[in-house]
Amino acid sequence: MGFPKDFLWGGATAANQCEGGWNVDGKGIALSDVQTGGSVNEPRYTTYVTKDGERCKAPMFAPVPSDATYEVFEDCYYPYHEGVDFYHRYKEDIALLAEMGFKVFRMSIAWTRIFPNGIEDEPNREGLEFYRNVFKELKKYNIEPLVTIFHYDMPLYMEQNLGGWTNRKLIDLYTKYAETLFKEYKGLVKYWLTINEINSTILIKNYVPNMSEEEIRRRYQELHNLLVASARAVKVGHEIDSENMIGAMVAGVSGYPRTCSPDDVLANQKRSQDLFYYTADTMVRGEYPAFAERIWKENGVKLEFGENDEKDLKEGTVDMMTFSYYSTSCTSTDPNVEKAKGNFTTGAKNPYLKYSEWGWSLDPTGLRIFLNDLNGRYNNLPMMVVENGLGAIDKLEEDGTIHDPYRIEYLREHVKAMELALEDGVNLIGYTSWGCIDLVSASTGEMKKRYGYIYVDRNNDGSGTMNRYKKDSFYWYKKCIESNGEEI
Repeated sequence: MGFPKDFLWGGATAANQCEGGWNVDGKGIALSDVQTGGSVNEPRYTTYVTKDGERCKAPMFAPVPSDATYEVFEDCYYPYHEGVDFYHRYKEDIALLAEMGFKVFRMSIAWTRIFPNGIEDEPNREGLEFYRNVFKELKKYNIEPLVTIFHYDMPLYMEQNLGGWTNRKLIDLYTKYAETLFKEYKGLVKYWLTINEINSTILIKNYVPNMSEEEIRRRYQELHNLLVASARAVKVGHEIDSENMIGAMVAGVSGYPRTCSPDDVLANQKRSQDLFYYTADTMVRGEYPAFAERIWKENGVKLEFGENDEKDLKEGTVDMMTFSYYSTSCTSTDPNVEKAKGNFTTGAKNPYLKYSEWGWSLDPTGLRIFLNDLNGRYNNLPMMVVENGLGAIDKLEEDGTIHDPYRIEYLREHVKAMELALEDGVNLIGYTSWGCIDLVSASTGEMKKRYGYIYVDRNNDGSGTMNRYKKDSFYWYKKCIESNGEEI
């Protein structure tokens, strides 16, 4: 049966990881701008100064004292400050995407380019014009923008002075920000995602050892506020332009029980409910699922609901389910089972799968399973896989070539899995592989962990020419798109 003729082939990026230009043309400082570089063995840090003037660093997801002040230290390296300079090179980069035949380009808007502190009455016109020019450049090549409104790019002022997403004031501030974008780019942007990997606020509890019960409860309230904000944005976006197609973006959590023990099966089901379906069900169905009560009880959570929250959730259901998918995990109740070891990896090791250098399982069949599960659960709602790819170390040869057969193999197998899912009856409408042009890794802050079809000459320490080179995967993906997934 193959891919539909109008299938949306493309790739994905995020503003903070690729744009650079962190303090130009009226842009404010984002929380990500005070996050240092790191590695697979060394965490990224958030830099701050205590009330006593002591300079400190905290691991990126660890809490920072409420009376501290975030600051940029001159002796620390902040990879997001320059990114890969998409801010100044977007025409060059979009031309390369067009050469591959992209139908869609997933990108995000930096909140701080539009409202530098998040609280201004009027938006920053220079920021609005930058994105308008990017959208026009995409349209020149008949590439549809798929725009993420908020992608890990919190204005620092709101984190520092308002307490971030635990403060319900952010719901109104985000709604205003989203409304501004919907109005400004009506007719230029049709496809929108409200909040990137919105469930990440609770996913993090798996990766931060000994997170306090108070912190976990705070994160569930934070997620509730995010869900309400997303729902309000969906409603506003539909009111401004009925043609808008607005989706959720949820970090994919999929996996298997390690054995056929009923205890492992139950533990795996609960894991999926807790980390994925709790969020996805709410965004698609407009209300918390029945098992939310169990989750709240187990975590001592008592959510603060606003007067209209339930109404907002019901009226702001998404038009499509979009998600990231990189790997799967195994759930085991055996404390002595061999653990999977790697960056943002949890659970037992799956003996039937291979693992990447960063410890992620390689499981294209898992994508087919996940797509089928979602399709049945959400009654054939349109879906996109909006992040998928292989982070690896690529070598730039002396002649300017980059040979990345490992990436081609990974992508080929996932394209095959999507085609099989389509034959299963799944309503899949698009695919945007992650980091289509090399960018700074969100998890490690490295450049050497590369995902792209386009190599950017930049190193972990920021050195390099920023020149662009086409990898072998560039030509493979070009052929894949030209043949609509037939020649892979």
